[in-house]
Amino acid sequence: MFYLGIDVSKATLDCCLLYQGVGGKKKNKRFINSAKGYSELLQWLTQQGGTPTQTHIGMEATGCYHEEAAFRLHEAGCLVSIVNPAQVRYFAKGRAIRTKTDKVDSEVIAYFVGINKPELWQPPTPEVLLFKGLLARLQALNDDLQREKNRLEKALSTTTPARVIASINASIRFIESEIKRLEDDKNDHIQQHPDLKRDKVLLESIPAIGDKTSDALLAILQTHHFDSADKFASYLGVIPVEKQSGTILGKVMLSKNGPSQVRAKLYMAAIVATQYNPHVKKLYERLLAKGKCKMLALGAAMRKLAHLCFGVWKNQTPYQANFLPKTP
Repeated sequence: MFYLGIDVSKATLDCCLLYQGVGGKKKNKRFINSAKGYSELLQWLTQQGGTPTQTHIGMEATGCYHEEAAFRLHEAGCLVSIVNPAQVRYFAKGRAIRTKTDKVDSEVIAYFVGINKPELWQPPTPEVLLFKGLLARLQALNDDLQREKNRLEKALSTTTPARVIASINASIRFIESEIKRLEDDKNDHIQQHPDLKRDKVLLESIPAIGDKTSDALLAILQTHHFDSADKFASYLGVIPVEKQSGTILGKVMLSKNGPSQVRAKLYMAAIVATQYNPHVKKLYERLLAKGKCKMLALGAAMRKLAHLCFGVWKNQTPYQANFLPKTP
């Protein structure tokens, strides 16, 4: 088995190939992050005596720059893993690697893949890709809308010319109409695909999980593989992290890994859940009764919501308010 580590940037792919296993020799080469570069990479791999089906490729999740490379290499038959940058960073520290260059990063990824054998990545279906794209565009437009409203508020409180205010208002009207159009497109898309529609209904069966939160969580559940609710909560960054050494006791805080925008939606849902979700409310009140601070209890409520969402999605069963977990 060959192990190929790729450090992805906007313009280039820095590659390190372990062609004799983890304990053998390695080769480095840089390619352009483009269709031509992917073709040249596969040709170079063949020249080294490797085949796509015998090559396990690892690359970090780098925003959007890794996606096209992952799709093209997967289509060619390669075994592709999208690895967590934080895990790779800790792996490098464990090997006492302090140098950070594109070449070194690709070598670290190659050894990480060779030693840990991370889970293989499967590309999302076309309907899920479109769903994710619509959500990303809606988020961008909502951010733009808020910025324009902030500009309008500032303009109205100063001596801003009327033409400028009219321009801001026109921009706001256009963005609002585009948001409405995309919201309709998204809803129609969900209605046309039974899997998306079913999973969204399941998530929204949980009290406090509304339209925006269910969309965000559904996009994650449809594009990632989680073995357990704990791993799902860990991805969302809502697991507790404690730092303690000797007599020094640190605060217990949320890990806050993963997508912050999704976590923000889950935070607002957790606030509602402490009043209207039986399971979350019971947990929240029990922690407060033990003297825990409200923010710690709210973090636990977020984690509980994540567990409930994973549960209804995994078991394909609507939320049951009177459900009691099995005791060992």
